[in-house]
Amino acid sequence: MDTTKFNFTYLLFLALVSAMGGFLFGYDWVVIGGAKPFYELFFGISSLPALQGWAMSSALVGCIFGAVISGFVSDRFGRKNPLILAAVFFSLSAFGTGYVDTFTPFIIYRLIGGLGIGLASTLSPMYIAEIAPAKYRGQFVAINQLTIVIGILAAQIANYYIAETIPASSTAEMMLNSWNGQMGWRWMFWAELVPALAFFFLMFVVPKSPRFLMKINNDEAAYKVLSKIGGKAYAETELKNIKLTLNENVNQKISYSDFKSPKVKPILFIGIVLAIFQQWCGINIIFNYAEEIFTAAGYNVGDMLFNIVITGSVNLIFTFVAMRTVDSWGRRKLMLFGSMGLALVYSILGGAYYFEFTGWPVLLLVIIAISIYAMSLAPITWVVLSEIFPNRLRGVAMSIATFSLWIASFILTFTFPILNDLLGASGTFWVYSFICVLGYLFIKRKLPETKGKSLEEIERELIDINTK
Repeated sequence: MDTTKFNFTYLLFLALVSAMGGFLFGYDWVVIGGAKPFYELFFGISSLPALQGWAMSSALVGCIFGAVISGFVSDRFGRKNPLILAAVFFSLSAFGTGYVDTFTPFIIYRLIGGLGIGLASTLSPMYIAEIAPAKYRGQFVAINQLTIVIGILAAQIANYYIAETIPASSTAEMMLNSWNGQMGWRWMFWAELVPALAFFFLMFVVPKSPRFLMKINNDEAAYKVLSKIGGKAYAETELKNIKLTLNENVNQKISYSDFKSPKVKPILFIGIVLAIFQQWCGINIIFNYAEEIFTAAGYNVGDMLFNIVITGSVNLIFTFVAMRTVDSWGRRKLMLFGSMGLALVYSILGGAYYFEFTGWPVLLLVIIAISIYAMSLAPITWVVLSEIFPNRLRGVAMSIATFSLWIASFILTFTFPILNDLLGASGTFWVYSFICVLGYLFIKRKLPETKGKSLEEIERELIDINTK
């Protein structure tokens, strides 16, 4: 029986500080949705679909590059220092995006913000997973998703309160010349500066990950961190377990052949598919294209901003549900529930659009979909990705999975207007429903349960499964 007394105050502090990367990820990701009707008028791109899509998806290009470099920088410099760099990127993006007066610099600053998201989305959950005890790791890693959701909600609330009331009869010219069209959208981006700068300064206080410290042969520093978390006996046990998986080749340069190994390749494949599925399940379309989805359901711009706040609040509430269930129900059960639940809701939502239902029925179905996603695929995917990869390769493997996630997100964001034009809202949601069914079948067949196991136990179990 485990009688270890953990320093939960210290653990919570470390998790919350590193998870501020998640908060900024969520804010930066969603703030553009509320600003969209106004900056499009300001930059004169309201009738240019290609530039509209580029404005929405440009940050994703930055995310992709951020995810690519995250593997190298995390294995070379640890998890802490690249997170400080991410805070710098977030700060630059927040200031610059709201400051510029022309479209090209706007895109450049969105790309810089994307770099921050790419780094933070990879490294924040990884850092938390490496400092959290096995028994509570799911809950602590889910804190990162909680802060993402809080960041999303903060952006939605900021957008709603910063924007002045918009009369239903407003023309495009009236909106352009209003406070919203000239300054409001700028303040939506500038509001991110406060948490970005706080993240930058607080990251200097947290220690480096004990598993990274072990990897660079700084056992003494790793022991100090682990003993502060769970005491001397816990630290000694963890050091032994970590050493078992950090073999004599730990200091060798990681190469492509490492990932072609029969022991590693199937695990990496699982991670890549889960990362892609988390995006292709389609829920982020609701956040990124809220204007199109809610106006198609009969809402005006003012109603749309309010409905976004409602969906963000639901997202937050059900993320708390995930935190309560991730270490009791388990990862696999929640992932299965999420994929099949979304498949059913999307099929009904597609029918609602097909039969031209408007108003609250569509809003209710959207809320149910977000509820299911928030307590399953949203947080649990990050938990699983932070757990399944071998210690020695975790930084690069997590980078590959996150890179796949952002490529999938870019494809999702880019293709939605095309699908929506070709198939209508109904056909588009039926496509996402089919993808969710495929995700359910993959998870049922390939994903083992990881709750309550140390990272080292998971590593040994997955290697054993995939080498039989």
